[in-house]
Amino acid sequence: MEISGKTALVTGGASGLGAATVKLLHSLGANIVVMDLNEEKGPAVCSELGTRAIFAKTNVTVTEEVQAAMKTALDEFGSIDILVNCAGAGLPMKTVGKNGPHDLNAFITIVNINLIGTFDSIRWAAYYMQNNEPNENGERGVIINTASIAAWDGQIGQVAYSASKGGIVSMTLTIARDLARSGIRICTIAPGLFDTPMFALLPQKNRDSLAAQIPFPNRFGKPAEYAMLARQIIENPMMNGESIRLDGALRMAPR
Repeated sequence: MEISGKTALVTGGASGLGAATVKLLHSLGANIVVMDLNEEKGPAVCSELGTRAIFAKTNVTVTEEVQAAMKTALDEFGSIDILVNCAGAGLPMKTVGKNGPHDLNAFITIVNINLIGTFDSIRWAAYYMQNNEPNENGERGVIINTASIAAWDGQIGQVAYSASKGGIVSMTLTIARDLARSGIRICTIAPGLFDTPMFALLPQKNRDSLAAQIPFPNRFGKPAEYAMLARQIIENPMMNGESIRLDGALRMAPR
């Protein structure tokens, strides 16, 4: 799908992987809707981009807010062509710890944000995408999800995060099959260790230790590199139903 002139919605688009994707797609001529909770960073990103970019405050666990963001995109730009799901959260907690079993509400919260929030955004975006005029390849829309290598290599204390990201991987092919008749493609990117705001909070010695585990390149991934893969998925019509590790050949150890 050609990016120029299309409308892209990016959840978690105010920072990290989402912001990098927003900036690249905008530079290629896309209209942008930043769906994020952060009422400072979201508008700031849009202001930096100038025209063709708007902010829609969105908690992806509240379906009314997801629907409202979709409506905003339609009202402002007339269509929804691309959805990139970058909103997510993590919580370190073991299945059973010193203080007892894993807090169930904490597990539910992570699954609600990462998995259910992703699916809710998918179902509403696809609902509107199916009404688009198909391009020469019969495409009406492209959806990209963000999982994690924790879907396969979950570490100690990552049970909620791994379950939520594993769910995203597992539903990708099924959704691709569901949406095939509508000409809507979907892929999932599973990043390894990336230089996002979450990892920026770690002490440098911890960052260096983590980076040393990555075979090549022997460093954290850059958000712009995530955005590069998102662009390739959008532009390459044969990319569909796949979950792609973006990790420099990293396989996480148990801890």
